Amino acid sequence: MEFIDVAKKRRSIRKYKADPVPGESIVKVFEAARLAPSAANRQPWHFIVVQNEETKAKLVGNQSWAANAPVVIVGVADPEASPNWHYNDLAIAFEHVVLAATNIGLGTCWMGQMFRDAEIKKLLGIPDRLKVVAITPLGLQDEEPAPKARKNLNEIVSWERYGGKSP
Repeated sequence: MEFIDVAKKRRSIRKYKADPVPGESIVKVFEAARLAPSAANRQPWHFIVVQNEETKAKLVGNQSWAANAPVVIVGVADPEASPNWHYNDLAIAFEHVVLAATNIGLGTCWMGQMFRDAEIKKLLGIPDRLKVVAITPLGLQDEEPAPKARKNLNEIVSWERYGGKSP
């Protein structure tokens, strides 16, 4: 699939089929994350794959629909490895996961979880020094959400200075 087609196809999926995700598909999305750029190539990320039903239910909190996916991925950032850029770097790698999943026909839904950091660390045995940044369910989607309205380019892009019109 062309990259622009992957970007256009990506949706936040909140309904998943029960079918298991093949291990090789999980590896493919993490290969994309592994290749993500990071500040000074520090790669301050770590991902946790959760498939246990009970753990998934606790992990997703009040967003119980996410536990219905066969896999839930937790993205963790290491501030010691990259004190100034760990959140940004994790976000880039996590988006690589999301787009790679879309490319191979799997659904995701980025769920920010920074406010549940301590709870998730305890549940998954994550070291205190790391920061929980995001979670996504991963699986075959059981819905096809319509595209949402997007702003026009002239609303989000300026030329030469803020508010500058395109040539």
